[in-house]
Amino acid sequence: MDLHFVVSGFAVGLLVGLTGVGGGSLMTPLLTLMFGVSPTVAVGTDLAFASATKTAGTLAHRFRGTVRWEIVRHLCYGALPAALLTTLALKSFGALDAHIGQVIRYAIAGSVLLTVIALLFRSRMQAWVIAHPEKQLQGRALTVTTVVVGALLGTLVTISSIGAGAVGATILVLLYPRLSPAEIAGTDIAYAVPLTAIAAAGHWYLGSINWVLLVTLLLGSVPGITIGSLAARAVPEKILRGLLATTLTGIAAKMVF
Repeated sequence: MDLHFVVSGFAVGLLVGLTGVGGGSLMTPLLTLMFGVSPTVAVGTDLAFASATKTAGTLAHRFRGTVRWEIVRHLCYGALPAALLTTLALKSFGALDAHIGQVIRYAIAGSVLLTVIALLFRSRMQAWVIAHPEKQLQGRALTVTTVVVGALLGTLVTISSIGAGAVGATILVLLYPRLSPAEIAGTDIAYAVPLTAIAAAGHWYLGSINWVLLVTLLLGSVPGITIGSLAARAVPEKILRGLLATTLTGIAAKMVF
């Protein structure tokens, strides 16, 4: 079974490297559906997994100067308290309870569908926002909206481990359409580091992290991400994203039914 997890980590890492889609939308459903890991443990383990991998990505983006730290700060103002409050709510209601596990399963399915929407329509939404500058938020309204979005993402990520990748990047594109793709990616990864770390710490407190599983997944994902990143330019992006969106839609349906 350990070898299966290594292979799964490699496959997810490869797809993340090729498409840029966050591993949570792939890893968490995979653990739940294919290996029968409980939704709560799958979420907790994936959050710890994401915290480790995104730290390395943040260091690379910081070196390149592609992180907008003021946006990271505003996102964290909302996301970090939301992650703590959500953890306390899970503790209060019983995170390992079967009914809560089912709620988390539905939350994972909903988050996967949000990722699909982000994959398919992000470019169109960005083009619309750029074409209608009068609709773009400015000043205090933009700051407050960023904090609120951070809180929503913090809640979603803590419950499902999904949302800090494709969904978060899409929202950043809509709120800050003038950012370059590299700045969107760097900012999205940077704010996700403290968010996934706090959410993972919360799940450790809840007892829902499998540390052996975590290490096994990392053994496969590191070479997978590296190879995927190197091969990304050789594979048509539209084909990859279409296949990934179809796969994720099927996963979401399977999680619900």
